[in-house]
Amino acid sequence: MISHPAPRPLTLYPAIDLKGGQCVRLRQGEMDQATIYSDDPGSQAKEWHQQGCKWLHVVDLDGAFAKKPVNIEAVQAILANSKVPVELGGGIRDLQSIEFWLSQGVTRVILGSVAVKNPQLVYDACKAFPNQIVIGIDAKSGFVSTEGWAETSEMKALDLALKLQDSGAGAIIFTEIQRDGMLSGLDLEQTAELAHHLSIPVIASGGVGNLDHLRALREVANTEPGIEGVIVGRALYDGRVNITEALKVLETC
Repeated sequence: MISHPAPRPLTLYPAIDLKGGQCVRLRQGEMDQATIYSDDPGSQAKEWHQQGCKWLHVVDLDGAFAKKPVNIEAVQAILANSKVPVELGGGIRDLQSIEFWLSQGVTRVILGSVAVKNPQLVYDACKAFPNQIVIGIDAKSGFVSTEGWAETSEMKALDLALKLQDSGAGAIIFTEIQRDGMLSGLDLEQTAELAHHLSIPVIASGGVGNLDHLRALREVANTEPGIEGVIVGRALYDGRVNITEALKVLETC
């Protein structure tokens, strides 16, 4: 068991997923199940930080499938309009891309599929850019998925997380794919298991549909303080979760 500090306020990460330069949300990672919420990512970023959010979680969905950055202008618009730190993932597969985005103003870079396919890159990136590399672990029934969730590996999420922690990763973002965009609640059991065994922060993702889901996470985080925050997407765009109320729930220990 890892010794963690006392419970802390949880960070709310509004999700801005980019497809074709627009803000969208997917269901269970299916690109043909995209709902468009805004055609102005910069304006959306500004709105979230004006409502009190302290971070933004941005994913280049096209980049995840193309295996290289695609929505560059949209990300730059977000960076230009946001006054809060931005974490970015999707299609970032080499040190040059990491260095490019950090130079553009991204606070930290999310490595996903490449962490499974090329663990040496994670080690090199963490060494070159300490505290600026986080790992996105996307799982289906506990097993890691890659390539924009199109492939499922035989590696368990916890096993991968432990290896990446040893490589120097600053945090783990854990998403249960079968819950993502379904508004049915987070996978609290797997999230808590990761937080219990890791010494680096864990960010929950996938399935938040209402304030009760955030209250449930807050309760779990009180006993597993390795949980640092939560990513919320569709529920914010649909108005099912109010940011002011969400922040109150998450930041009250």
